[in-house]
Amino acid sequence: MFYFLYFCCLGEVLPHWTGNIYDLKDHSTQRDPPYLEKKLNWDTMKPQKENHCVERTGHLKSHPRADSEGKTFKCDLCQASFNQSGILKRHLKIHNGEKPFKCDLCQASFRVSGSLKRHLRTHSGEKPFKCDLCQASFSESGTLKRHLQTHSTEKPFKCDLCQASFRVSGTLKRHLQTHSREKLFKCDLCQASFIEAGSLKRHLRAHSREKPFTCKICLASFGYTGALKVHLRIHSGEKPFKCDICQASFSQSGHLKSHLTIHSGEKPFKCDLCQASFSRSGNLKSHLRIHSGEKPYKCDICQASFCESGNLKTHIRIHSGQKPFKCDICQASFNQSAHLKGHLRIHHRGEKPALQV
Repeated sequence: MFYFLYFCCLGEVLPHWTGNIYDLKDHSTQRDPPYLEKKLNWDTMKPQKENHCVERTGHLKSHPRADSEGKTFKCDLCQASFNQSGILKRHLKIHNGEKPFKCDLCQASFRVSGSLKRHLRTHSGEKPFKCDLCQASFSESGTLKRHLQTHSTEKPFKCDLCQASFRVSGTLKRHLQTHSREKLFKCDLCQASFIEAGSLKRHLRAHSREKPFTCKICLASFGYTGALKVHLRIHSGEKPFKCDICQASFSQSGHLKSHLTIHSGEKPFKCDLCQASFSRSGNLKSHLRIHSGEKPYKCDICQASFCESGNLKTHIRIHSGQKPFKCDICQASFNQSAHLKGHLRIHHRGEKPALQV
């Protein structure tokens, strides 16, 4: 809390710390008449600073509202109200779409300077917020705060509709939308719709093929920061997500979640058209394309199309000639991991393998 000490013309400090300049005025009127003839200018009277207090009385007038419940600055376009005019001014940019703060390195623009400052860290790679419990570092303080909850097993945010619980309120909010299945954000280029605006934004990069996030080690590029973060664990070997039942560890939380279904045998994602059930929602989504015949992943080189992105990725190796799966026993290499697995059986049977497949 901030305190202001006002002095009267005699240099006396008021006996109580109210921060009210009118207390000083009342105090002076209790003095002898000669002191009233000084005609003090109350508008320019300055407080003596205590702690981090401001010096201008104009700032003093707005300062007490930060601790009060009154929100006198109201938006004419919605129900929002604020305790400072500057915050209302920033809020109005949401309605008029104004984004005056522009990045000199890309096309991004922002409503407030703080957002631009955080964005610039994506270009510089600066991560000033460091975790004291592990080696992780982050570009934003909020991300560090969420990360710290991964070290804690506490999940205070519970779903009233099922048994799920979460470490952060935002995750619970997103989870609740899975019960309603409401998908308000629709893609204008295809039939896809999403629960969150951010998910739609990432999806649109699949159409534009935009990959703004690049790995500095191998130059691989990605459509969103999360994918780059996961990719970097390939280089570091980091596997922070560990199974409590066995010794397995994983680079992604989703992989651990899928792994846990091996122990439980749970397959909660069921197909409404047949008897199939799956341990992951993504597997169900891919399965439903068998019924619909949808093949959204298309090859730019030929007319082939696929129902899964992984199948397209494997197909592209036919055009590029890439064979990333290599045998440690001989010189053979393959364009699919399944082909390498089949090849290794030849070594186990003692047969002579072909050099290339």
